[in-house]
This record gives sequence, structure tokens and C-alpha cells, in this order.
Amino acid sequence: MMIVVSLLSGLVFGLGLLISGMANPAKVLGFLDITRLWDPSLAFVMGGAISVGFFAFRMAQKRTRPVCAPEMHLPTSQNIDKRLIGGSALFGLGWGLAGICPGPAIVLVGAGITKGIIFVAAMLAGMLIFQWLDNKGK
Repeated sequence: MMIVVSLLSGLVFGLGLLISGMANPAKVLGFLDITRLWDPSLAFVMGGAISVGFFAFRMAQKRTRPVCAPEMHLPTSQNIDKRLIGGSALFGLGWGLAGICPGPAIVLVGAGITKGIIFVAAMLAGMLIFQWLDNKGK
């Protein structure tokens, strides 16, 4: 049952990315480039996603068990440390340079778009480098 719900959730998420334009790097770059022809339409998409997420997390915190999983996995840390700031900065740089973030990248890979494939390969390489550096520091 959990696999079916996960598949349907992924399909709805991917469809939402396609419909909203978030899977189109040119549209995302148009939103991020406020110095030229700024496209504010993605601000509404992001606002809707943030508001849905806000209320979903509030409801999830009140539950003792999720509907389709054996246990709840909610973030608990509230620390703002150099790892969070560094990761956020790297995410922002990658998003600003490519116009792609991880969710839309998977949609682009599924569509066979080269830019998405390159992005996912770079993202996976970055994750492996982080894991290597993190293990090296322990």
C-alpha cells in the first residue's frame, strides 16, 4: 500500500511541477532574474506550496502515527549552523545557475532532457563528495 501511495504522490508532485512551470528552467530563471523581465508567476506557486506544507506539518505534528507508514519522520532540529547555511547557499547557487532544483530535475530526467540528466549527475556527485568529506571528518 505504501508503494502505491508513494507512486501516486510522486506522480501528482511531478504533474504539479509540469503544470506550474517549475520544471522549465527558463521560467525559473525568469523568476530569479529580477533585473530584466521578471516573471513573478512562480511566487504564487511557491506561496501555495509553502502554505500547504505549513498546514500539513502542523497536522502531522498532532498525529502519533502517519496514515501510510509505520512511524513518523519529522525534522526536529532548529539549529542554524554553518552546514545549513553552506547547504542553502550551494542549493541557491545551483538553482540560480541552472534554473533546476532536485524535484524538477527528476522530471527532466524522466523526459530525457540532457540538462536534467547533467544536473542529476552533478547533484549525485555533490552528495557523494559531501558524504566522503563528512565521513572523513569523523
